Amino acid sequence: MPRNRRPLPTFSLSFLDIMSCGLGAMVLLFLIIKHNVNATVPAADTPPDQRAEVNLLDREVRDGQKGLAELRNTIDGLEQQRVIAEGMARRIQDQIREAQGDTDAKRASSATDELAALEAQIRDLEQKKQQLELEQAKTGEHTRAFSGEGTRQYLTGLQIGGDRILVLLDTSASMLDETLVNVIRRRNMTDERRTGSRKWRQAVATLDWLTTRFPVGGKFQVYLFDTDVKAAVPGTEGQWLDVANAGQLETAVQAARDAAPDGGTSLERAFQAVARLRPLPDNVYLITDGLPTQGISTPRRGGKVTGNERLKLFNAAANQLPNNVPVNTILLPMEGDPMAAFSFWGLAVASGGSFLSPAADWP
Repeated sequence: MPRNRRPLPTFSLSFLDIMSCGLGAMVLLFLIIKHNVNATVPAADTPPDQRAEVNLLDREVRDGQKGLAELRNTIDGLEQQRVIAEGMARRIQDQIREAQGDTDAKRASSATDELAALEAQIRDLEQKKQQLELEQAKTGEHTRAFSGEGTRQYLTGLQIGGDRILVLLDTSASMLDETLVNVIRRRNMTDERRTGSRKWRQAVATLDWLTTRFPVGGKFQVYLFDTDVKAAVPGTEGQWLDVANAGQLETAVQAARDAAPDGGTSLERAFQAVARLRPLPDNVYLITDGLPTQGISTPRRGGKVTGNERLKLFNAAANQLPNNVPVNTILLPMEGDPMAAFSFWGLAVASGGSFLSPAADWP
């Protein structure tokens, strides 16, 4: 016989439902209260100025969060561009490698032609080098070393060349200084003081500079003149000396260094010595400072030579020169001789030579 079940009381079920609902309501209320506690809304009793500052900071925080979001978007965009650029770079590198492959193939096919062209260029350069060496030997750039200040080069217009070169160096008293007063004062000094004057040292340095540029295979002669003419190398009057003989070149320059300027100037005697040379010189280089003060004969004692008389003496001397012999004049400064530059320039033009009035520190 089946057992009878015990009926459930209605009150018990209703009570449990009520309790569950109450518990849920309390949990919901707790969550709402907890959320309000974490909010940053200022309390009602907060001072107005502080409440405004809190609100301002809150807006700044929101603006910063917005800017941060924009920066993140920008970074994402840049990252995407970087990826695109890397892809393009890889494609360009592939194209470069392909182009290099084509270039290497073309170079390999034309290597023989390029090698032949380079060999021809080398042969051409060797020929030019040999030609320059020959020209350098002709100009005598390294015949002797010239010692001076630095490595200055000047545009002089002097063409130093020819198989036979003659240098005429004026050793008269006027080569001691640029003014008449100092010339008179210095000519009564000792030989050592006279040879040490600045103007005379410049004249000797000019001779030294010229000798360093004599053509190696040529001939030379150096004459010193005042009222008379003599060879710088003793006993060689009327002779041509070898430029290759460095000892004779040095002897000529040293003789000029040791000479003490004195006396007058007879340009006519100097030009007569030029005419007596056989064969005639190809180039004459005259180092002087003005028009001559006498001709072949010695002027009377105490007589003064005017400017017009000096010009006549110059013209008489120029008539002694043989034809087709260029005269290149290097004119040092001297006061009271205004016609000197014009006269020697005219001689250069007439003979096919050149004219130079150098600076005080030349060469």
